Amino acid sequence: MRLVIDTNCLLVSIPRFSKTRWLYDGIKSGLFEIGITTEILEEYEEIIGGFYSPNLATNVVKLLPNLKNTLRVNLYYKWELIIQDMDDNKFVDCAIACQADYVITHDKHFNVLKKIPFPKVEVLKMNELKRILFGD
Repeated sequence: MRLVIDTNCLLVSIPRFSKTRWLYDGIKSGLFEIGITTEILEEYEEIIGGFYSPNLATNVVKLLPNLKNTLRVNLYYKWELIIQDMDDNKFVDCAIACQADYVITHDKHFNVLKKIPFPKVEVLKMNELKRILFGD
């Protein structure tokens, strides 16, 4: 399974005692593949650094591109499918380019993708992904 993970989901999955730590552990263990771009990594670093610490952000951003299950994606086309928050399109464009099965997010702006028939981008919340992966 190939995923693109929105910053809001990655952020909450990092703390060791988080109920959603399974996502971060799944990334590190290779439970699924993840697609990333330079722009996504930059956002991860900015948000994680501002919320937790710059040191933690640096460690996460250094780790992700070096995992065997990480796909480094170069974007050659921008679809601009999300109009309400254009910044969210970096995740959608990455998902299309790497043929991800799902974008994992809790951001309501991604709901518009359900109405767009092409290119089809499937969106899941973390609890929906957990059910698929673990049956919980």
